[in-house]
Amino acid sequence: MTLTIPDVLEESCATRQALERLSAKWRILLVYALLDGPHRHAQLRRRLPGITQKVLTETLRHMEADGLVTRHVYKESAPQHIEYALTVLGKSLEEPLAAICAWAIDHPKGIQP
Repeated sequence: MTLTIPDVLEESCATRQALERLSAKWRILLVYALLDGPHRHAQLRRRLPGITQKVLTETLRHMEADGLVTRHVYKESAPQHIEYALTVLGKSLEEPLAAICAWAIDHPKGIQP
């Protein structure tokens, strides 16, 4: 199988658009946090130190709009019980992200702060 490298420098490139979407701060970390199953908003905040409630809510909304997460309301009246989970599309990121993790472990000096 030959690897086809798309022209990611073109604005219309689907790969570029995906990379721009996924590279938004917190998105990949939220995918990792949700890989082990659904979580409530407060659980996600605890798992991602430094994220604000506002940014978490906005990021989850954008990820839902992109089809990466679902929002399930278990209780309509206050206090609501809402959980977020990865969709099939969101779960499909597990293998590519695992490859990036393996690369990072194999090349610890590959990315220096």
